[in-house]
Amino acid sequence: QVHLVESGGGLALPGGSLTLSCAASENVRSINTWSWYRVPPGKERELVVSARKGRSPYYAQSVEGRFTVSRDNSKKTQSLQMNDLKPADTAVYYCHELASVYDDLGPFYDYWGQGTRVTVSE
Repeated sequence: QVHLVESGGGLALPGGSLTLSCAASENVRSINTWSWYRVPPGKERELVVSARKGRSPYYAQSVEGRFTVSRDNSKKTQSLQMNDLKPADTAVYYCHELASVYDDLGPFYDYWGQGTRVTVSE
C-alpha cells in the first residue's frame, strides 16, 4: 500500500512563506503526475498545481508566480514552496500522486496525503 505523508503546514503572516512536503512510501516505483490541491474553509476542493513528467507544471491562476512545485525523485518527495502568502491561501492542502508500485508501464492509481493546514493571518 502506498502512503503519502505531508508536513510543513502552519501559520504564516501575509507576505510570508511556507514550504509543504509530501513523502511517498518506499514501494512507489513510478510517478505519472504529482499535484497539490487545497480546500479553503467552507469551499470546494480546488487544484493548486499539477505536474507531469516531461511537461511544465500547470498552476492555478491564483497562485501562479507565487507557488513553485518541485520533486526529488531520489527521496520520493515533492514540495510546494509558497511565497507571498495571502489570507485567501488559507486552506487544508493535500498532495496527490498518480503512482505505481510496479514500473513506468503501471498500472497507476491515485494516492492522497493526509492533508496539512495552512493559515495565513495577521
